[in-house]
Amino acid sequence: MEIEPLVLVNAVGLTGKLLSLAPRLRQLAGLGWTRPLTEPFPAVTTTCQATLLTGKTPSHHGIVGNGWFFRDTAEVRFWQQSNSLIQAEPLYTTARKRAARQGKSFTAAKWFWWYNQGADVDFSLTPKPWYGADGNKAFGITGDPDSLPGEMEKEFGPFPFHTFWGPLAGIGCTGWIARTAAGLLLRKKPTLTLVYLPHLDYEPQRKGPAGCDMKKEVEQLDAACQPILDAAKKIGARVWVVSEYGHVDVQAAIEPNRLLRKQGLLTVRDGPFGETIDFFNSPAFAVCDHQAAHVYVRKPEALQRVRELFTQTPGVARVYDKTQLADLGLAHERSGDLVLASAPNHWFAYPYWLERSGAPDFAPTVDIHRKPGYDPCELFFDPRLAFPKLRVARKLLGKKLGFRTLMDVIPLDPALVKGSHGLVSSGDDDGALLIGDGPAPGAVKLPMTAVRDLVLTALGLEE
Repeated sequence: MEIEPLVLVNAVGLTGKLLSLAPRLRQLAGLGWTRPLTEPFPAVTTTCQATLLTGKTPSHHGIVGNGWFFRDTAEVRFWQQSNSLIQAEPLYTTARKRAARQGKSFTAAKWFWWYNQGADVDFSLTPKPWYGADGNKAFGITGDPDSLPGEMEKEFGPFPFHTFWGPLAGIGCTGWIARTAAGLLLRKKPTLTLVYLPHLDYEPQRKGPAGCDMKKEVEQLDAACQPILDAAKKIGARVWVVSEYGHVDVQAAIEPNRLLRKQGLLTVRDGPFGETIDFFNSPAFAVCDHQAAHVYVRKPEALQRVRELFTQTPGVARVYDKTQLADLGLAHERSGDLVLASAPNHWFAYPYWLERSGAPDFAPTVDIHRKPGYDPCELFFDPRLAFPKLRVARKLLGKKLGFRTLMDVIPLDPALVKGSHGLVSSGDDDGALLIGDGPAPGAVKLPMTAVRDLVLTALGLEE
């Protein structure tokens, strides 16, 4: 028995307010229904995606942010890829089990959604650079089956990795992801296809929603969706659209690690490549992630002092302790001992060095795994540099000639960042949404945890 295929497009950053600027997606919504979603906290990429996939809160699925402090190894790790980090059953696994019980065939594709490696899907594609022993890095993608990345790049050209993240991030990667997803739909006709389109996550962070041409950005996203819509129509698939959060304008960054260090509550290890946080000996430190920060207090006697410090810090709207995390949906061992929420016009920056001379060598580079916090400054070229693209070209040439070099073109000034996200949206038109078809949900607004069951029902796999 065959299930009518469904494509779930994750158009990150799309809100009810922006939908009016997207003619193709607006038409799709007009043929079905649209519901605003209440995001989890923090409303960040991997937390929202895990919530969409499992129908659970972070208290249960364990993805408490884009990164967190791994207590067993005393390391902060961001942007991990292992599907096993999700501690609740994902949508595609549940669907596969139910389809088998009903005697139905089921296949799944996961296209650039996070926690992709090791996922219980038949087809996958995700970014995965290669790292050389000499410190060099080469862009690349990986996926299943093993031959799939090569086949896609042969047919559609190399994945434009430089447009996926960094100062050149933009529409290029979203267009490529959409075209290859359409190619997969036509070639393999998966029962469930998850497609992540990141385009609206770039300019709204760089310039803030009020500072960028949102009409242009949304129109570019909308146009990029056309191949998916065409392919879905050809194979008789339904298309649903979901988003993770909306962006807000911000005026200033809060730097909790510098505040802790000035109070003698954070220690560093100095070395030949700059200062790094001493996670074993620091009484406390913050893992900053957009408008949320997990504060890990390694010495219990410092807890009250740390709490009072942040309660009195301008721009910090709330300080939650462990007794309050269940109500927040963050009662998980990976969460900090304290969790900070910023005011709507602020965000949290990770820097911990007090002088520029102490900044680690990775600070002015795009290095999403080494930095102990999320760094949106990676979306900019350092404005102090003359002809930064020429500087990059020279360094790339040096790498090709076999020289080791540091791609140090990223600014260290958080004031450049004008947009952020992470708080639960204040208005229905300003946050996440779901576009679907078939019977409309009775509620006028849905929790993001409801999406999983709605998709299963749309597939005819409800219990």
